[in-house]
Amino acid sequence: MPQIRRAVEMASAQAAAILFPPVCPGCRRLTREPGTLCPSCWRGIRFIERPWCEVLGTPFAHDMGEGAVSPTAIADPPPFARARAAVVYTGAARDIVQGLKYNDRTDLAPWMARWMTRAGAELLRDADLVVPVPLHRGRFFRRRFNQSAELARHLSRQNGLPISVAAVLRSRQTRQQVGLDAKAREANVRGAFAVPETAEIEVRGRRVLVVDDVFTTGATVSAVARALRKAGAGAVDVLTFARALPGFDDPAF
Repeated sequence: MPQIRRAVEMASAQAAAILFPPVCPGCRRLTREPGTLCPSCWRGIRFIERPWCEVLGTPFAHDMGEGAVSPTAIADPPPFARARAAVVYTGAARDIVQGLKYNDRTDLAPWMARWMTRAGAELLRDADLVVPVPLHRGRFFRRRFNQSAELARHLSRQNGLPISVAAVLRSRQTRQQVGLDAKAREANVRGAFAVPETAEIEVRGRRVLVVDDVFTTGATVSAVARALRKAGAGAVDVLTFARALPGFDDPAF
């Protein structure tokens, strides 16, 4: 019986490969295995590696020593404790994010979460609860899913962590952040998030990991972090798939 079962599974896998051949998440060219990038897109991926600022997760050009913090984090401390991202928001990484966000490519979320797990291992190890950045219900109904929640669900599943998609709500509709500068982004999301009374018990005293797809200026995740801290969260960390960094060809997002 086990041999018959394995034969059926192999036949099913071969049929699926013929009907739905694996394609590169970045450019949609055929690849050998599902969830793998073609050589061209792989060369365009820029992973964010140590040494980095222990607070903002932005890379240093040189090793500044253990626990080093960037001048930006010192001059303007964020409302979260630590932020990490897997890749720079450019090239194939940008295409992948936009594929998930705008083209319903929810099949990308599981392996995006695996890259995020690698980048945010220390944050995930310390986290008590995973919380995605919420969409306003109007935008959610138009888009039909929340890309941040998809990433958070897979991070939760892969790392055995509890998740709450309702711990933070977007209390008012905001403009799209696309095309706004840093000050306009901050003003746009100021006071836009809240922790409902029914969810306060979930976050009070706990270390919460906020999940989003892209960290651009940090305005959105900072607004979420403030709402969580106001509700009594012990600490807030931030983990995203991509990070916009100066010096790269990154459009406003």
